[in-house]
Amino acid sequence: MSPEGIDRVPRGPAPRGDIRSDLRLIAEMVTPGSRVLDIGCGDGALLAYLGRDKQVDGRGMELSQSGVNACVSHGLSVIQGDADHDLDEYPSDAFDYVILSQTLQATRNPRQVIDNLVRIGRHAIVSFPNMGHWRIRLRLLFHGRMPKTALLSHDWYDTPNIHLCTIKDFVSLCSATGIVIERSLTLDRAGQPFALDPMSGLANLLAEQGLFVLRRGD
Repeated sequence: MSPEGIDRVPRGPAPRGDIRSDLRLIAEMVTPGSRVLDIGCGDGALLAYLGRDKQVDGRGMELSQSGVNACVSHGLSVIQGDADHDLDEYPSDAFDYVILSQTLQATRNPRQVIDNLVRIGRHAIVSFPNMGHWRIRLRLLFHGRMPKTALLSHDWYDTPNIHLCTIKDFVSLCSATGIVIERSLTLDRAGQPFALDPMSGLANLLAEQGLFVLRRGD
């Protein structure tokens, strides 16, 4: 789901030979030749990269018509859809990986969305901005106003983000719902990884993004 104006770092155009650092990290987590569903695929930069470099069988879902048009114009298999309402239509275990990059915070029911991700895919890869970052805490403490950052750039009254969370919040949700965290990374604003334990309080304070690989509990 990628509505126009969403608070996330914009993906580069699909024809480019390179992609953002955080999307490259996601791509490294995907096994070559696997079946992939990219939800909120934007203009298809990640899907195009995975198809070219990992030979995946890639599909996409995108909310904005402009994004769908961009994907289709580059030969990508993408449909228009909404993560909150359309994931229920997908059968269980239909994909090896389901990707939701920088979009979870804009969904109306993130718990239901995450449940669907791990149902549809054998693995789910989720990334989101960390509301627990120290700059956000200090801005709220000293200025008394809703923070704005490179990843959360809208004013409070026109932001599409309705369920912001911290890395600690996300880990707690996975624990409460029996979802297994297979792998996790903490990233800076440019998508470069930190040498921090994502489960630690320090990561919750210093990281600007969280990146998690999930699966259903046994």
